Amino acid sequence: MKASIRRTYGLPNKIRIENIEKPIPKDNEVLIRVNATTVNRTDCAILTAKPFIMRFILGLFKPRRVILGTDFAGKVVVIGKNIKYFCINDRVFGFNDMGSESQSEYLTYTEDNLFSIPDNIDNKQAAASLEGAHYAYTFIHKVNIKSGQRILINGATGGIGSALIQFVKQYDVTITATCNTKNIKLIESLGADKIYDYTKEDFTEDKEKYDYIFDTVGKSTFGKCKPLLKEVGIYISSELGPYSQNLFYSIGTLFLNKKVIFPAPYSTQKTIPYIIELIKQEKFKPVIDRKYSLEDISLAYEYVLRGEKTGNVIVEM
Repeated sequence: MKASIRRTYGLPNKIRIENIEKPIPKDNEVLIRVNATTVNRTDCAILTAKPFIMRFILGLFKPRRVILGTDFAGKVVVIGKNIKYFCINDRVFGFNDMGSESQSEYLTYTEDNLFSIPDNIDNKQAAASLEGAHYAYTFIHKVNIKSGQRILINGATGGIGSALIQFVKQYDVTITATCNTKNIKLIESLGADKIYDYTKEDFTEDKEKYDYIFDTVGKSTFGKCKPLLKEVGIYISSELGPYSQNLFYSIGTLFLNKKVIFPAPYSTQKTIPYIIELIKQEKFKPVIDRKYSLEDISLAYEYVLRGEKTGNVIVEM
């Protein structure tokens, strides 16, 4: 089978498409023919081992897993003898933020981390429904959103932001979002009430006060956003922040009115069923930017690393 492989940490030029042996499923695993996957921010962190803390999880000097990929959508082609809930030809998808080895034609996966794809979406949409939406779930479940509140989403066009704005809209709140000029109409269609074009204006100069500020791209800081928070307000960032400060702020502001919460992600056992239900209800539709072939996956990584993608970047097998 063909697979996207890198044996050392680095930039996309380290990636090679190689022919390797197809994996054989264990008794508690299924073999999946991958139809679609994405290249996302988590994939880029695994490729580059940045931030450095990733090395303590992935391998200090070189990656323990050489096949890239965190999410996938595909079809079950072989089942282990202990599999109870899935059958051959079932459409399935899944996500593992430490790596699923999914940027390949086939992968093996345990059924307890595997989910059936809703009938009302195709494989590309299924793959695009995972990584960003998984983290978006974490944002909204770390706080207590109530009707009538004001929420600011910085970076509403990314994988997390484009899912988060749809999740938040369910709560009957007022949403301010930041995006670039070309995506203003898209963000309006997803549910934003007010938009800052970050190529022309600085949202931190806003005079409004917010209950929550969700920094889905990690490009601002608590210090810059603090004046925009209400007396009792919360800032959450998808990134550690300069010098990993958000970890420390989440402790240091614990008993203050204006807080930082670090969004340690929930398990996929919580996040993906939630995502599936919203897909079935047509309350969440993933945004897809570009599509690449497996052979061109290095170009997909280069594009995502530039930080300019809108929603999700798909790799089709």
